Amino acid sequence: MDDSGSLEIRWIRGFRNKSVGFVDNKTVCYTCGSHICFLNLETKIRSVFQGPGRDIGALTANGNNGMFAFSEQKLSPSIFVYTFPDFQLKNELKGTAQLDYTSLTLSDAGPYLGCCSSLPDHTITVWNWENAEPICTQPQAGRDVISLVFNPLNWQQLCALGTASLTVWNIEKSTSFHVLKPSVIELPATDGSFVERLVHTSVSDKLPYFGPEMPPSAISRLKGDKAESVVAKLYTKARLTPTAICWTATSELYVGCAEGFLLLVEPESLSVLVLFNPTTADAIPELRQSNFQGLTVNKNGLIAVGKGSVVHCLQIKGIQMDITQKWQLEGPVTTVMYSPDYETLLLSSKTGQIYMLNSTRSDKIVKVLDDLSSNFVTAALSHADKNICVSVRDSGELQLWSTDGLCLSNLSLQAEVTSLACCPIAQYAAVGTTSGNVLFIDLNREQQPRLVHQVHLYRTPVDHLVFDQDGQYLFTGASDSHIYVLEAKPSKRFSVIGYTVVPGTILSLSTQCIRQLKQVKVLALCSEQEGKTHDGSLLTVLSLPARDLAGSDCVDRHGCLTSHILQVSRYKVPHPLKSCVLGVREVFAYCHKKKTLQRFQLPQDTDDLSSQQVVQLEPEQEEKGHPLGPASLLLSTHQLWLASVGRDGLLRIRETASMERYIELQCHSCRLGGVRSVSFSADSQTLLTAGFKDGSLVCTNLRIKGVGAGKVNKATQYSQSMDHFLKNIFNTENPILIDWPEWVHGSPAGTEKPEVSGGAEIVDVTEQDESYNNLLSAPPSHPTWLESRREAVLKEENEQYSETKKNLRKTIRELRDTIQEMMRENENVPDIERLEQHEFNLDFEEQRRLETMVEQEVTRVKNEIKWEILAQCYLRDVLKRECWDSMKVKGKAIKAFHSEHEVKNYPLKERTEKDMEDLRRVQNMRKLEKAACTQSSLKKSSNTTSQKEVEQAEEGHEGQCAAVTGSFSAQLGYSNPYVYDQFSLQTTEQRINQIILLQDVIFRIKTAFNADFEATHRQKVQELNHVRDRNRHIREIMLELDMNEKLWEPSLTNSEWPERLLTVDDSEIKAEKYLTPEQKEEEERKKLEEQRRLAAKGDNVRGRALEDMMDGVLQVKKEDILKMEIPPPEFVLTKPDMHWSEEEKKVYKEYEKKTKDLSEEKEKYKKSLETEMKKLQASTKDATERFDETLTKLFEKKVKCEMAIYQEELKITYLVYSVLIEEEMRNRDLELKLKLEKTLAYKDKVGEELKIHEEEVELFHETYESIVAEDKVLDKEFRKEFFDVPSHVVDQLYKLFKRRPRIQKIRTQTDNNPSPFKEQHLCGSLAPVTLGKMLKAMEELDAPENTPEGLNPAIWERFCVVRRTKVESEQKVKLKALTLAEMQAFLQKRRDEDKAVQEEIKNLSDELESLHKEKNRFLTDIMVQVLLKQGQVEVSTAHLTADYTDSVLHHRNVVEDLNRAIRTLAEQKIASMVECKDFRKGIIQLQWEHKMMGMHIEDLNSRARDIQMLRLSEDQQEYLNKTDRDSRVSKQVSILEKTIAFQEKTHERSVQHRIKKIEQLNRQAAIKAGKNSVVEQQLPEMQVTVAERRHIYEAIASEEHQAAKTEERYQEIVQRKNLEDFARAQAENLAFLWAEVERLRMKNFPSLDQLTHN
Repeated sequence: MDDSGSLEIRWIRGFRNKSVGFVDNKTVCYTCGSHICFLNLETKIRSVFQGPGRDIGALTANGNNGMFAFSEQKLSPSIFVYTFPDFQLKNELKGTAQLDYTSLTLSDAGPYLGCCSSLPDHTITVWNWENAEPICTQPQAGRDVISLVFNPLNWQQLCALGTASLTVWNIEKSTSFHVLKPSVIELPATDGSFVERLVHTSVSDKLPYFGPEMPPSAISRLKGDKAESVVAKLYTKARLTPTAICWTATSELYVGCAEGFLLLVEPESLSVLVLFNPTTADAIPELRQSNFQGLTVNKNGLIAVGKGSVVHCLQIKGIQMDITQKWQLEGPVTTVMYSPDYETLLLSSKTGQIYMLNSTRSDKIVKVLDDLSSNFVTAALSHADKNICVSVRDSGELQLWSTDGLCLSNLSLQAEVTSLACCPIAQYAAVGTTSGNVLFIDLNREQQPRLVHQVHLYRTPVDHLVFDQDGQYLFTGASDSHIYVLEAKPSKRFSVIGYTVVPGTILSLSTQCIRQLKQVKVLALCSEQEGKTHDGSLLTVLSLPARDLAGSDCVDRHGCLTSHILQVSRYKVPHPLKSCVLGVREVFAYCHKKKTLQRFQLPQDTDDLSSQQVVQLEPEQEEKGHPLGPASLLLSTHQLWLASVGRDGLLRIRETASMERYIELQCHSCRLGGVRSVSFSADSQTLLTAGFKDGSLVCTNLRIKGVGAGKVNKATQYSQSMDHFLKNIFNTENPILIDWPEWVHGSPAGTEKPEVSGGAEIVDVTEQDESYNNLLSAPPSHPTWLESRREAVLKEENEQYSETKKNLRKTIRELRDTIQEMMRENENVPDIERLEQHEFNLDFEEQRRLETMVEQEVTRVKNEIKWEILAQCYLRDVLKRECWDSMKVKGKAIKAFHSEHEVKNYPLKERTEKDMEDLRRVQNMRKLEKAACTQSSLKKSSNTTSQKEVEQAEEGHEGQCAAVTGSFSAQLGYSNPYVYDQFSLQTTEQRINQIILLQDVIFRIKTAFNADFEATHRQKVQELNHVRDRNRHIREIMLELDMNEKLWEPSLTNSEWPERLLTVDDSEIKAEKYLTPEQKEEEERKKLEEQRRLAAKGDNVRGRALEDMMDGVLQVKKEDILKMEIPPPEFVLTKPDMHWSEEEKKVYKEYEKKTKDLSEEKEKYKKSLETEMKKLQASTKDATERFDETLTKLFEKKVKCEMAIYQEELKITYLVYSVLIEEEMRNRDLELKLKLEKTLAYKDKVGEELKIHEEEVELFHETYESIVAEDKVLDKEFRKEFFDVPSHVVDQLYKLFKRRPRIQKIRTQTDNNPSPFKEQHLCGSLAPVTLGKMLKAMEELDAPENTPEGLNPAIWERFCVVRRTKVESEQKVKLKALTLAEMQAFLQKRRDEDKAVQEEIKNLSDELESLHKEKNRFLTDIMVQVLLKQGQVEVSTAHLTADYTDSVLHHRNVVEDLNRAIRTLAEQKIASMVECKDFRKGIIQLQWEHKMMGMHIEDLNSRARDIQMLRLSEDQQEYLNKTDRDSRVSKQVSILEKTIAFQEKTHERSVQHRIKKIEQLNRQAAIKAGKNSVVEQQLPEMQVTVAERRHIYEAIASEEHQAAKTEERYQEIVQRKNLEDFARAQAENLAFLWAEVERLRMKNFPSLDQLTHN
């Protein structure tokens, strides 16, 4: 089939607004999928161009020369340059891009193309597309470039617009050599300011000098370009984001920003002018919300578009901007441009609209294109009406298209759609949505389609919709395995016939109508594994009769198709399939795993097989499929052609009889997902494909020629027969559809949800009825068809069996009442007769089911709690291991007994082995250093001083070290003996060692304090035990005294006993403890054992009596004396006292005596107990107060330790900072050296290039001089050429020889040209055009009618040849002069560049030298820490001895009066002193004013003298005297004009003289050049000789230089010693003088320090 057919694109639709451009004055081009569309703005005719590759990348066009260029999307892509409209390939440009091109642009001024590649190289390249050669390239320059634009007036300027940057690339040219040089535009900040970088705040402004401030690159240790980019991001203000650029007629740039700013950029000076700032108060309100998405210039101003839907025409004068005109659009546009003739303004939007404005015809904007820019979901050709096709987009838009590709109408479905199918028997389409609805759209009115019906079938998206070929049924499929069968005829109201369920998710659905058998077969590809929705291996074939299925025997009560109507066959394939279609007794499928097309033959006899039996199928034919899958398949209507589309974007057509051959067409972009859907027309000769993500819709014609033409006839005949067969049905059903009313959108009435109480009310389970089940089975709102059907069945059953249900409910209610009565009676019977609760249960199965359900839920909750507890335990273990177990000393506190005072210890971790190793290493090193230092000092002291002086020096040194040690650690006794002196820290290693030693000092301080802390903590624990014992004794005493007072019971808090936090007491758990059945059994067993033990103990009568009578003891304790009572005699209670006998009276007296003695004994014992209790309480208070004093002392020690620790940490901070600063300085040094090295290498490169270009310019200059000389020879040889002509004729011919035509006269008048770009800079490429115009004009001068009278025609012809030769020579000289000027300008730029590099090298060297000086200063200027006393130190009165032997006692008032008198006199004296001071100040002020007035008088006198001595010239006197100013001015003007004329003549003579002098200098330069060449030949030998002499001189002079240097050093030392002695003497004199001054001041000024104020 590949040799006998082809696929041709009929039309293509879609618009992405990726790139739009004019290819001529009336035609624009834009990308559409993998094609380029061309739209004629006047005729609206579109044409399609398919590129040579699979995908189209970047696109650009140039309407001035009718060119367009695009890149392909593949590895190592090429750029193709074509002409329009003949689509002739001019060249293919193979660059260095590896993946893609981000931007292309064509120049108006020549055959130049600019391109920018994507990652990884990001190269900007300028091509000469005529020669397919890159003229210049710059790698890593287009990292964020999104657009490139040539300057229309100068192709040597290329502007690159980035996502956050703007760069103008200048193409500098020297003959055939080109180079790209960037000019980065520094955009303003987001607030419109031009502050380049943020000011780096330094701490040195507020704090003392800590060292030099290093740049961020040195701090971050970054080097090279990476450091500069990071620093630029960190320390630069947020800048404006450019979004649109536009060149002006003066080679400037308009720049629009996303923040609403409009800028004017001058590329030469890199200056930026803010034309519009939306944040200012005077900003134009209409433009404040615009972000300038597109800009273009015209003759009258600037056209700007932004976020809004308004187009503004702006007139800009200076910095003033006004809106001259504006147009309103339907929506916002993002791109605006003019046609090459500047008559048509084009605007395009992201939503797919293109607008046009032709101001010469109308001021109204016209919409020329309205293709939505969203992606197509699917598309289908209508079989009922062959003139339209239908498409749906992911935005919910349904569109109708004509066969020519015109959009007939749009309909917004307000839903996300998933599938589409067109009915063959009526003019409507079925659309599936993600919400599970199927929408029926009437398409009879092409301009106004309408929704006529919808049915809700699924809770999941409708993935598949398919009609059978005869239009009997509509089949739907979704992921829930349900296939619904709907009536396709409008007369049947699109009713749902029924449904069936297939095993697994439905992946593909296709139908086949067999008229002979009157059957409709449906093939469903299903996935066996649940959740696997990509491929499946189970085929299900459903067979339905092609008749009316409205009978009750077709479906069951719930709507499921019955088995005698629906025949099901199941087949299994060996490999999973992605897509399949059903043919006549065969299946065509695509296997993505093997990437093959497969054909399966279905068995003939399947009637005997059950619906559950699965038949294994093997592929009968396999052919290679698409290179990039997965692919979808579709059979043509006449079943003879098979179409396949895949993710590679290819459309392939095969014959079903010979699948190995195919024809293919690249329809869509493979990078954007390829093809999503394909559809055949009714005659199978037109195909419609929709792209996956490229937003394009392609209509293709299938052309068959030769042998395959018979297949076309079969397709046509089949189409005609189908039309004839379906015509009557169509004529019947379509009018019914037309009469259907439009569907009104409205939410269907949802089922009301019964309210469920959320309270905790307890309800007897026996009183619940069937309403509970109804509550659980309430259907959700918006039910599907199946849910509604089931609800209707349930309702019908309820109505049918309502009486039976009523009787059953009554019986159940009576039974429930009986059981409840039995349960109540059961509660009142004895335990032995009482039944268990479960014995009243009548439904054991339901009980077991509920118990099982409860157990499952309990198990689930248990598992969740178990895993949650396990996670918490793991988190607890991690925290405990990291924060508790790793601590050598745990953090704890001690609180005072009688205050809130609290002292905490120092938590410490165990020092690691590495830390200890570093400490031992440093200590060993310090031992060696100290030993060496002591040995050297001993040797020196034995030679210079005595032993006594050495000891004194050592003592002074120790005192000095104690004074400047910088901390209290030495005074506390915790100092490390190996700590360095602060003044001896010179190197980084010493500072690091000092940090280690100071950390050891801190550790020692903390360890020592912790030891004292632990002792105090143990003391508190002991005190708590003592207090607890005393309180127990006091409690016993209070019990005896029958007192009830609350005792003070101190205890350890959580902070004092932190281990307690890691254990949980049972009292902390509020929830009831859960016991497992085993634990419950164990508890019951323990209770029974205890009961048995008590029962076995028996009844001990003797022990019980002893317990009752004497509390279980045989002797009375002293403590029980308060409980003793003497019983009175019996007769006291029975007889009155008058009847007592003498014996009884004696007994009573003894009783009274005993009672009195007992009460006295009780009082004594009670007082002793109270005294003992007070002693115990006092003892507790004294002990706790003594402990609080101990804790106070510990706190004072903690304060001192804290001070020492903070002091040591401060020293460590200083040392760490100094080490970091030194590291930063080292990084800065390396950075500067690296920069210097790169700059030197760059200078060498620039120097080599400069030398080469100088040689080229010199050679070209010689060529130019020779051409100029030849041109002059032609002028001189003119008369010799016409020696045979009379002289007067020769003179006349010479005048004609010098005559040249004016080219300006043949130019077209450009006054009416609307283009703002009228002229272009003259460059080498335009020289041939100028020469052609000149020669064309010379033809008019060479015409015979211009021959002088009487001149021989032969001589005239010879004259014309000579003149033409002369003109060509002059043009050649001009061209060479332009080229020479260009080369000289290029050479001058290279020289300037060389000077700039030299200046940069000098700056880097200076910075490196200053860094070294700063580093030396920092290393020698050491920072030390000195302890100072804080505040005023007052004299302590503690050690004064009071001696009052020689004292007089006065009254207090006498002393106070005396003090008051002294204070009054002192205040008077101070007032008089202040008055004297103010009076003297007034005298001084008057003296100063007097002196000022004298100077003012002197100044006035000098001015008067100058005025008197002023000499006026005659002109000045005349000017002052005369009043006629005009005549004087005219006279001066005439004099000036004469002077100017004279100066011009003098200047001309001077110029001639200078020219002669230049020629003379050139001759001298040539002579000097010759001499230089001779000297250069001798230079190597002379350099060798000089080097030998230098080595000899250095060898001789080294010894003398060393001696001179030593002497000089000695003189410096002597001079320094003398200066130090002199400074010391001066200091002593100054001290003496200051003391004398103080003494005299105290003598003359009264001292008021001793006054005491009350």
